[in-house]
Amino acid sequence: MSERYDAVVVGGGPNGLAAAITIARAGRSVALFEAASTVGGGARSAALTLPGFLHDVCSAVHPLGAASPFFATLPLERRGLRWIEPPIALGHPLDDGSVALVHREIDATAATFGSRADAAAYRRLLGPIVRDWPALAPDVLAPIRLPHRPAEALGLARFGLLAAQPASRLTRRFEGQRARALLGGCAAHGSLQLDAALTGAFALVLLAAAHAVGWPIAEGGSGRITEALAVELAALGGKIVPDHRVTHASELPAHRAALVDLTPRQLLAIAGDRLPGSYASALRRYRYGPGSFKLDLALDGPIPCRNPELAEAGTVHLGGTFEEIASSEAAVHRGRAPERPFVLLAQQSLFDATRAPTGRHTAWAYCHVPNGAAVDMTEPIVRQIERFAPGFRDRILAVHAMGPAELEAHDANLVGGDIGAGLHDLGHVLAPALSWRDPYATPDPRIFLCSASTPPGPGVHGMPGYFAARSALRRALR
Repeated sequence: MSERYDAVVVGGGPNGLAAAITIARAGRSVALFEAASTVGGGARSAALTLPGFLHDVCSAVHPLGAASPFFATLPLERRGLRWIEPPIALGHPLDDGSVALVHREIDATAATFGSRADAAAYRRLLGPIVRDWPALAPDVLAPIRLPHRPAEALGLARFGLLAAQPASRLTRRFEGQRARALLGGCAAHGSLQLDAALTGAFALVLLAAAHAVGWPIAEGGSGRITEALAVELAALGGKIVPDHRVTHASELPAHRAALVDLTPRQLLAIAGDRLPGSYASALRRYRYGPGSFKLDLALDGPIPCRNPELAEAGTVHLGGTFEEIASSEAAVHRGRAPERPFVLLAQQSLFDATRAPTGRHTAWAYCHVPNGAAVDMTEPIVRQIERFAPGFRDRILAVHAMGPAELEAHDANLVGGDIGAGLHDLGHVLAPALSWRDPYATPDPRIFLCSASTPPGPGVHGMPGYFAARSALRRALR
C-alpha cells in the first residue's frame, strides 16, 4: 500500500472506532481496517429470523453506553443514535409470582423487595454509589489509577471495598429472596462463579448505572451505535476500509502507530513475530471466560410473563433464586452445561416499534456455557422462559440460535463464545501481560491493544479504545 497514516486501527468494533475517533480528534490521520463489510463488532443488528424482524446479533442493552464518559463527548444523537429507556430497567421474577423491579429511583426499587429490612439495606448499599456516580464513573470505567482529589479518593475507596467482595458475600446483607436474586443476576453478567472476588463489582456497577442513567436500548438496533460512531469518524476525516481482513501487520500501510481491537490470541497471530518472547508467552497464557449460547426469536405476540409488571422491563433475568443462579454459573465453570441455566432476556420490541411488524415481537436471550462447548441450549433456554411466562413456547414463530462456534465465526474476538474478551477475575486484573502502568502499550513501541481485553473491559462504551488512543498519542504520535 502506498498510503501513509499517523495511525491505523485493526478492527471496527466500538473500541476500534473509539480509538480511531480519538486519534482523529487529536488532528492525526487515521485509517480503520475492518474484516466485515460493515463496522460493528459486537454491536450489530440483522434480520436473523423472518422478514421484518430486526435482532441484535450480540449486545442488546447498554447501561455502560449511556454511562460512557467517552460517548458523552460525542454528538451521537446528531449522528443518528437515539436511546430508548424502558420504564423499568430490569425485572427478576421468582416462582411464587413475586418480582424485583429496578426503577430509576432507589426507593421505588427497594419497595419491590417485600421487606422493610431489605429495602433499607439496599438504600444503604446503593445510595452512596449512586450519589457519587458522576465522580465514580470516570474511574470505574478506566484502568486502575489514583484519583486526583481527596473527595474522589474517599468515594472510590468506599466503592472498591464493596466491589472487591464476592457477590455471595454482598447478598448476606439481605434476608429475602428478591433482593438476593436481583444482586446475583446482575453479578452473573461477569461470567464468574458468584463466590469469586470482584463479582460484587458487576452487580454494583450495573445497578448503580440503572439508577443513574438507566439500561437503554438503541432505537433501530444496537448497530445504530456503531453506525453513529462511523459517521463521526468520517466527519473527522478518518478513513474506514471494510472487507479488509488483516492477517499480518505487514499488510498494513505505513504508519507510526497501530491500535489493535483484537484479543491477545489475534494480536499474536498478526504481530507475534514483532513481540519479545516473554510478552508473547504471557499473551498465550491469557485466559478466556465461559462461552455463550444465544437465541433470537420472532414471536406472534409479547412474552406472556406471569407477572404483568414485567411488560415494562427492557431486561429480565430468569434463573430463580440466588442459589439457583450460583449453581448454574458454578456448573459452567466446572465444564458442564447447566440443566436450568441463568437466562438473560431482552424484549426490545415492546419499546421500539422498528424491531418487528405490527403486533409481532422479538425476544433476545442467552445463557453461559463452557468455553467452546458444542451444546444446543435452545430447549433449556425456552424452558426457563416458559417457567416464568407460561404460553411463551406457543408464541414462537422462528428461532435463530448461535452457540460458541457460531459466535466466534461472527466475530473472531469472541473466542470460544466468550463475549467478554477474557476471564475478568482477580487474576486478569493482575495479569502481567496487561501492565498496570499502561495496559494498552506493548513492548513494540508502535503497537497498542485497544480491545475489551484491556481495562475497563467488556461493554459497548468505547473506553478501552479511548484510553489506548491516548496512550498512542503520548508514546508514538507526539
